[in-house]
Amino acid sequence: MGTYSKIKGLSNVDVSGKTVLLRVDFNSPIDPITGAILDDKRFREHLYTIKALNGSKIVIITHQSRPGKKDFTSLVSHAKRLSELLGKPVQFIDDIFGSYAQDTVKKARSGDVIMLENVRFNAEENLKLSGEESAKTVLVKNLARMGDIFINDAFGTAHRSQPTIVGLPEVLPAIAGLLMEREVENLSRVFQGAPRPVTFILGGTKVDDSIDVARHVLMNGIADIVLAVGVVANIFLAARGFSIGKPSMDLIEQLGYTGQIEIARDIYSRFSEKIVMPEHVAIKKNGKRAEVSVQDIPDDCPILDISTEGLISCLDIIRKSRTVVLNGPAGLFEEADFSLGTTEIIKAAAEADFSVVGGGHTAAAIEKMGYDTKFTHISTGGGACIEFLTGKKLPAIAALEKSADRFS
Repeated sequence: MGTYSKIKGLSNVDVSGKTVLLRVDFNSPIDPITGAILDDKRFREHLYTIKALNGSKIVIITHQSRPGKKDFTSLVSHAKRLSELLGKPVQFIDDIFGSYAQDTVKKARSGDVIMLENVRFNAEENLKLSGEESAKTVLVKNLARMGDIFINDAFGTAHRSQPTIVGLPEVLPAIAGLLMEREVENLSRVFQGAPRPVTFILGGTKVDDSIDVARHVLMNGIADIVLAVGVVANIFLAARGFSIGKPSMDLIEQLGYTGQIEIARDIYSRFSEKIVMPEHVAIKKNGKRAEVSVQDIPDDCPILDISTEGLISCLDIIRKSRTVVLNGPAGLFEEADFSLGTTEIIKAAAEADFSVVGGGHTAAAIEKMGYDTKFTHISTGGGACIEFLTGKKLPAIAALEKSADRFS
């Protein structure tokens, strides 16, 4: 593992012949009518770990969506898709920890792959609990009876303090899967050992998270430059006193981020020489793209991208960077007229010696462009990645560390 933690990983632990409870994150987009899985990227990311466990009896624990959502479904399709990708049978169990599941696991042999039903069908998995509290749940007690060791490969849920994430490491020896190891090692390298200069490009609409990241990496000397784009840039522009137009201010209010303007003002006052945002932007005027200086933004037009002129200085910074951390698009990239900033930033960021992408919409845009192989690391967990980059210890990682101490 990297320097960030002392958790044990699958790469240095022999689990041959053991029954492994493997927590993965197969939560995927689903066709609401047919139930078909529309994107199997997360399945493919977990294949390395599953194949590495070929000498073990594998019991897969995963989820799809959460209660109240339209895509909160059974995992029948997930088992079928995994079977296709693995090229071997995956036995789906319409049960989580009952006698059917227990008997099936007991009768299975090494090399068999069993997938339990959507673990969030059990109400306890939807609770936010500490590791100690989780260990006392009926869910964790019964799941633990089926396995010899717990492997967490679900980085996408690493920021969730839920029973299977933090409870199973309390009662079973627990290690990180290959995907979890790769995530931790690459994201840890951002904090220590990344080639400089280091530039963080923070955009998208999750402003509070991005502001937290900016503050952490600037206060701790991790970033040389923070390049704000998208709604994050609008927040900083407003903090500097620019009028960003009523539509952009209304969006900030709708998202509940008005209070972030004052926080951004404080950060900018301390690190103004290290925080950069476009001085020229693209707005939607009369239904079309128009480009203006930030000093001339009309009050009735939304900011939806960086302008061609604004991109020049942004791309110059990125091209001079040896490490680039990219989290969030530069504008409304889903519309062709406002995709320029996001597209050009992705192209430039991909050229860095060490490049990390924070998952989510940015990762989707990169994959659509066919640039996914050009980046050093694209995180599989948007929320988990952003929390990691704020310097927080993720519950899943803390639980694995604790397990390493307890079962050493």
